[in-house]
Amino acid sequence: MKRSTLITIAVAVAFGVMLLYSTLNSQNVECTVTIEYNGRSNTATASGATEGEATQQAQTTACGPIISGMNESIACGRAVPVSKTCRTL
Repeated sequence: MKRSTLITIAVAVAFGVMLLYSTLNSQNVECTVTIEYNGRSNTATASGATEGEATQQAQTTACGPIISGMNESIACGRAVPVSKTCRTL
């Protein structure tokens, strides 16, 4: 194999490792949220840099299967969670 090909592969692998590390390193909090909307409920878990970010992501994920349309998406996203549990990673 050519030297330039090996260097290109090494740089690509290094970039991939750096990207994976920076993505996983920024996830400091994991939250599990249960949402009840229009008589339906769903639970989801998400992680984020802060508790607020993790909670919002979990709520958005929990709302997905139980809503339809943008209006319901906005309303469900503003609903108060039935339960919320967070832990530091």
